[in-house]
Amino acid sequence: MTAPLIGARVQRKEDYRFLTGAGMYTDDVALPGQAYAAFVRSPHAHARIKKIAVDQAKKSPAVLAVYTGADLAAAKVGGLPCGWLITDVNGQPMKEPPYPPLAQGKVRHVGERVAVVIAESLAQARDAAELIEVDYEVLPVVVDPVKAKGAPAIHEAAPDNTCYVWALGDKAAVDSAFAKAAHVTKLDFANNRLIPNAIEPRSANATYSRAEAGYTLYVASQNPHVERLLMTAFVLGLPENKVRVVAPDVGGGFGSKIYLYPEDVVVTWAAKQLNRAVKWTAERTESFVSDAHGRDHVTTAELALDSDGRFLAMRVRTTANLGAYLSTFASCIPTILYATLLAGQYTTPLIYCEVTAVFTNTTPVDAYRGAGRPEATYVVERLVETAAREMKLDPAGIRRKNFIRQFPYQTPVALCYDTGNYDATLDAVMKMADVAGFKLRKEESLRKGKLRGLGYACYIEACGIAPSNVAGSLGARAGLFEAGEVRVHPTGTVTVFTGSHSHGQGHETTFAQVVADRLGLPIENVDIVHGDTSKVLFGMGTYGSRSIAVGGTAIVKALDKIIAKGRKIAAHLLEASEADIEYDRGVFKVTGTDKQKTFGEVAFAAYVPHNYPLDKLEPGLNENAFYDPANFTFPAGSYVCEVEVDRDTGATQIVAFTAVDDFGKVINPMIVEGQVHGGLAQGIGQALTEGCRYDNTGQLVTGSFSDYAIPRAGDVPLFKLDTRETPCTHNPLGVKGCGEAGAIGAPAAVMNAITDALGVKDIPMPATAQTVWRSMHKAA
Repeated sequence: MTAPLIGARVQRKEDYRFLTGAGMYTDDVALPGQAYAAFVRSPHAHARIKKIAVDQAKKSPAVLAVYTGADLAAAKVGGLPCGWLITDVNGQPMKEPPYPPLAQGKVRHVGERVAVVIAESLAQARDAAELIEVDYEVLPVVVDPVKAKGAPAIHEAAPDNTCYVWALGDKAAVDSAFAKAAHVTKLDFANNRLIPNAIEPRSANATYSRAEAGYTLYVASQNPHVERLLMTAFVLGLPENKVRVVAPDVGGGFGSKIYLYPEDVVVTWAAKQLNRAVKWTAERTESFVSDAHGRDHVTTAELALDSDGRFLAMRVRTTANLGAYLSTFASCIPTILYATLLAGQYTTPLIYCEVTAVFTNTTPVDAYRGAGRPEATYVVERLVETAAREMKLDPAGIRRKNFIRQFPYQTPVALCYDTGNYDATLDAVMKMADVAGFKLRKEESLRKGKLRGLGYACYIEACGIAPSNVAGSLGARAGLFEAGEVRVHPTGTVTVFTGSHSHGQGHETTFAQVVADRLGLPIENVDIVHGDTSKVLFGMGTYGSRSIAVGGTAIVKALDKIIAKGRKIAAHLLEASEADIEYDRGVFKVTGTDKQKTFGEVAFAAYVPHNYPLDKLEPGLNENAFYDPANFTFPAGSYVCEVEVDRDTGATQIVAFTAVDDFGKVINPMIVEGQVHGGLAQGIGQALTEGCRYDNTGQLVTGSFSDYAIPRAGDVPLFKLDTRETPCTHNPLGVKGCGEAGAIGAPAAVMNAITDALGVKDIPMPATAQTVWRSMHKAA
């Protein structure tokens, strides 16, 4: 019998191949007869395409083909679909302008694909692309979402550039509560646009087999089955069974690799036209202008309180920038995944949120680590902290006064929290951060000529979007279940096939721990397979911290079937009643006796059925299961950030950051800590260094690492981490999800600390040295 593996700090199984250079990423895939694609991209943010001259490019050495939007239109290649329909306040569907893989008639953001050149080598494709001449008629540009309404139309389908106006909550009741409030806190702020920068750029490599009349697409994707479904059913009009999508090792995603992108469609379509494999890998500069961006909200938020600091109501108005086109899940990020989290950890009885989503001449915006939840947490936690200061209340005390303590708890914004213990995480984080000693540390900083501040953030998120019927009623155009298959081999080793996709989260270890623990096997006897539509039954991929809660539960359900069949086999082998067979970590036993069979013996009997109940059971030991959750899971936590600000330069240093999270049952503490570290680094990046900027002509000013500053080692402190555990009540593992937590809670904690240090109400993110210095001088 093996030692328990749930909760063990097991070293990651997959790291050996990564550390020894044996990983297989999309750009590593080299197919026979490989050709290479280079895209011609628009230098203008908004322009009419008058003419595209491609003759010189076609005559260039080793060029196989040049395609434009007209070629794809003639071939009846469709536009990219949006996966979530939002219905506006008037009951009308959102505006869904066409999103062609190659521009047709107009370009609408810098970097939009205008043409593609395919050649024998990448260098030859790029050289030929330089020869394509495009005659543009430049049109007026709008990049500011607040100015989009009323600006010249970007799409005919949305003449006022509005995709939808959506609302949640009882506006009249909220307005009435505000009219009676003893105190109202109001903030106007922007949640800054971010540019994802995974280590591995996006890549796609497609081939076509005439013999099988089928396609294979290797792609850096977080959800290969969804990619296949969208591309076949909505864009290329192909049967799903004729398209195989393989997402091998993927070097980071963070949401930016969830979507079906135009390049994926183009290389797949072109592979058949040429009967050649066609490969494209983004340059980093291409990634900056073509990968879906994140955040970009402009918000006015208000909190109404009584004289004791109890929350009465919240009122939020947000303008959300969708960019030039609707990306795959763009529509649900500032609505279903944002407004529904505005209750936070608090008993605020009334909440009203109105969201206006607009098109601008910028790169499309979609989910980025946290996806709506960081934006919601920023609204709630900046309001709460500011209200405490305005009312001269302790910021921890005002939170405690308003915490939810009775569960399940139905929020006024649709979600029902099943469980939580917010006092426990706040108590722990305050002790670990030594909040009681902050006053002395602040005085010491002042003696050194520096300002010191402390900020809190108590976040909650919703993971594992569910159930499918509820999501469907809210506009989801796909199911949100997960699938798992457990294949036991004759010798008792196990291969697990999961629809979840691993791109850094450690699934090959965590899922193996769950399976090995349940079956009582050594972890090295369990292999995890993912990322290949030809091997995996089906799956919705990985995003929204859903993997262990949804994908893991599907696997557990399949394991339950394996054990149930194993009990039948064992009963026959042991000449006992099935009701008397118990299973305990790798051993089938007859209750009250010493008669037993190991899991391996039962597996062998299933495949060598010489002594087997063939009249009752089929041979073999292989089961699959689908799992559609009954509810979201609700991770939560409390963060304390402490900063020092240099009075002369405005430079801000995070001197301490403490995080205590409740992820339910923790499978592997080491992997959880790594996920929290990464999320905190990205959240700190948003707060301090990262800010996407366009000029008024729609040019991306922050189009390289020279101008877009992701956090460096010196920007990130050593973190103090811990967890508290309130198991989820509706999945068998009791897990909740951990991948996005740090990115959700960190921005508010950092900005609350900086505003505390400066003694100001608000400053914009990112709080660069220049921004902080100007704020200090303005305050002075």
